[in-house]
Amino acid sequence: MTLAPADSAAASVANVPAYCEDLTARAQAAKQALASVPGAQRDRALRSIAQGIRDAESSLRKANALDLDAGRSAGLSSAMFDRLELTPKRIESIALALEQIAGQPDPLGRVMDGRVLPNGIRLEKRRVAIGVVLIIFESRPNVTADAAALCLKAGNAAILRGGKEAAHSNRALADCVRAGLVDAGLPGDAVQLVGTTDRSAVGELLNKTGRIDMAIPRGGKSLISAVVEQARIPVVKHYDGNCHVYVDASADHDMAHAICLNAKTQRTGVCNAAETILFHADTAQRGLAKRVLDALIDAGVEVRGDARVCAEASRAKPAAEADWTTEYLDMIVAARVVDDLHQAVEHINHYGSKHTDAIVTSRLDAADAFVQAVDTANAMVNCSTRFSDGQEYGLGAEIGISTDKLHARGPMGAEDLTTYQWVLHGNGQVRG
Repeated sequence: MTLAPADSAAASVANVPAYCEDLTARAQAAKQALASVPGAQRDRALRSIAQGIRDAESSLRKANALDLDAGRSAGLSSAMFDRLELTPKRIESIALALEQIAGQPDPLGRVMDGRVLPNGIRLEKRRVAIGVVLIIFESRPNVTADAAALCLKAGNAAILRGGKEAAHSNRALADCVRAGLVDAGLPGDAVQLVGTTDRSAVGELLNKTGRIDMAIPRGGKSLISAVVEQARIPVVKHYDGNCHVYVDASADHDMAHAICLNAKTQRTGVCNAAETILFHADTAQRGLAKRVLDALIDAGVEVRGDARVCAEASRAKPAAEADWTTEYLDMIVAARVVDDLHQAVEHINHYGSKHTDAIVTSRLDAADAFVQAVDTANAMVNCSTRFSDGQEYGLGAEIGISTDKLHARGPMGAEDLTTYQWVLHGNGQVRG
């Protein structure tokens, strides 16, 4: 049984359970083969994939055009359409990310801790691959390359299940990945794209205990909730990005203006865009809140605010309770005036999604208090929430931004796709 051919976005699968069994058997075989592959060979594969993606720019854009046309017909939102589109700049960015990952130190075999026990046994704690990783994602085709690259760097076999919105784009990228693997002498099955859009395949794969070691869903809250409900294998979750910017009493006016505008409007359809802005009450008295709110509205943002926000900005609309928990992914923002930093943190910890939250302040004590008190994977001080990103952190790319606290938190790079193994070296010791 084989995956979809290169000229097809998805295969017709008559027996989904048998197909998934075959898929995971291939992944297990590839995992075993990767266990003895040196880091230099995996890096050579990554560079080969990067060059293949550059060489295939024309065919990638043609495949992407099919998905974009289908998206227009289906009435995809502007945010979803933006996530789906592969421009020449984005294709080059994918290739650069692969090369950046290839240039990173090999995470495998790294000794995290080591010591000699009183009985003479030498004890080491080493990083090792997780094994087989299942990544389920929605409309971003770049995830096909990013996930493949990060899993390969960490020595894992990957099974990728993309959304039907990007079926043609995903297949074209997966073909580049497979070609690069083979060119470097690695098994093509080290990265497999699920070749059917039948939803029952997801349920089958999520129940493959002993065959799949970890699942990572990357998409909306409904997708992640569905994965968690069905899975019998460990799941690392990336829930919605209800990100906040808190403008403190001491915030510099120009800095607050720039950060709030960038966090909300630079790219709205991404998980690290700001969805709520909180203003200290003193900023209203100083005119800062009004300046920022008016600038957002002038930029085309619909502001949904509490009574004090609406008093500052007459064009703002009253907020409903649901606005405090909504990830808009659109030109909409919730806004509220709070009495102090404590109330801002209380709001974030109650309504937020533990993704990314920022403070704008000129006081070091306020910044420290915010970072210590806010329950978030990414705490930003005087910078935009848009920097919460694996590539910006120097990870090359990210498998997602985990809002979990176990096994990883925040942007997940190659190292976060490893686990560890205790290795003991003795010379005949036995326990009495």
